[in-house]
Amino acid sequence: MRQESDQTRLEWLLGVALAVLAVVARLIPGPRTVDDAYITFRYARNIVEGNGFVYNAAEHVLGTTTPLYTLLLAGLKWIFGSADFPILALAVNSLFGALSVALIARLVKQITGHHAPALAASLLWALTPHSVTFAIGGMETDLTITLLLAAALAHVSGRHTLLAAVSALALLARPDTAILLGLLWLDVLIARRRIPWKEGLLGLAILTPWVIFAIWTFGSPVTGSVAAKSITYRLPPEADLVRLLQHYATPFFEHETLPSAGVFAAFACYLGLGTLGSLRILQRNRRNWPLVLYPLVYFAVFAIVNPLLFRWYLSPPMPFYYVVILAGFWSLASDLERVAHRSTSRIRLAVFAVLVAAVLGFTLNAWTLHPDHGPDRPAPKMAWFRLEQLYAQAADTVSAAATSGDTLCAGDIGVLGYRTRLHILDTVGLVTPESSAHYPADPEIYVINYAIPAGLVLDLDPDFVIILEVYGRLDLLPNPQFQARYQLLQKIETDIYGSDGMLIFARRQNPLPQR
Repeated sequence: MRQESDQTRLEWLLGVALAVLAVVARLIPGPRTVDDAYITFRYARNIVEGNGFVYNAAEHVLGTTTPLYTLLLAGLKWIFGSADFPILALAVNSLFGALSVALIARLVKQITGHHAPALAASLLWALTPHSVTFAIGGMETDLTITLLLAAALAHVSGRHTLLAAVSALALLARPDTAILLGLLWLDVLIARRRIPWKEGLLGLAILTPWVIFAIWTFGSPVTGSVAAKSITYRLPPEADLVRLLQHYATPFFEHETLPSAGVFAAFACYLGLGTLGSLRILQRNRRNWPLVLYPLVYFAVFAIVNPLLFRWYLSPPMPFYYVVILAGFWSLASDLERVAHRSTSRIRLAVFAVLVAAVLGFTLNAWTLHPDHGPDRPAPKMAWFRLEQLYAQAADTVSAAATSGDTLCAGDIGVLGYRTRLHILDTVGLVTPESSAHYPADPEIYVINYAIPAGLVLDLDPDFVIILEVYGRLDLLPNPQFQARYQLLQKIETDIYGSDGMLIFARRQNPLPQR
């Protein structure tokens, strides 16, 4: 009894240590905020300042996919009074990171019955760039994954009332959570053979206030940003399939350490061990199938739909992918121990420790002690925000020249909108729906996956235009009307996306006569 109590205390202490590690891993790099996060920040700031749930004052357009995170940040700003949303986001994301580490430990313990894979999953998730990058990037990723893990744990624990509440919150955090939630509730339907009315009404009660508000305010509870992005970006039909294959092949960032042949061999091992782990998880409880199937269904959905797959959309299936791989590690170690005809657990723990140490080494190698931009602190290599730094510089240039009531047109509106506070005209259509009328655009004007038609900018008629040169190379920049109406205010040198600089244009006081 005493030994069991000591073991429980040790496991609790290790769990707390791993949660603290998750917080530290997010605080040390400092904010490295990505452009899309600033869109949410501007919505939250407008709420607190009394302008309503809007991006541009008096324009009721839902351009964020995460109303829950937006309201959470607005509430924190109201409570603490801090106007620094990147810092607020980092603080709350660090707490959700710690909570996700605790939840993944409980989930893995529940579905495998062992503490070792549970602690290993927590350790890896605490440090993985898949989570840390977007926590310090100001995104809703940690909140979303925490809710997904909470939903999974509620399901395997048979707490379906809790599952209903968490499901509603998860849908408000991000719409792609519907993939896992759909699998979980399908299992509930299969098991009960009837509609869970009680739980459904609870979830509906949580969602209804937002749905009513969104319909009344925006005309729909569904953001138009998904539809806008689907027609503005041009991708080859296999783009997401290739991206996802690369992503699933390197769950621990093996490409930072191994040559291509090594990555291929590691992926083959993960597929084999993941299959073994999945089978063992299902043997323990067949109702674990939604958790096992989720990474595969997520892969299939995005590969088929083929949207522009932003980096933060690659993170949600990762903790579940880790679970089946680690379950496979543990199963392999256990099988080797049986083959050795040993009753002691030393062989199993030793083999498992070696495998976990290998993938932990891959994960740590995906960090850098001295990033080449931003604060000189350890950070994940993928925590890249050079473009955001350039937009901040461009925003300051425009702010110095702009007057009250001026409008700014851009394709990437996060940093620019947050920093300038100007009225933003968005060429993608996230907050400027009329932009969508100019898409799909002529394929001939695309150099990369995005291009801005000249007619779009001329119709919006902004006071300032900020673009990467590559966005307008073949249509906007050579257009005689654009050249007559706008003059180059500044060129910021950069070759990001193959661009010849970031260009800042201002409307001419006296437009040139057109030739």
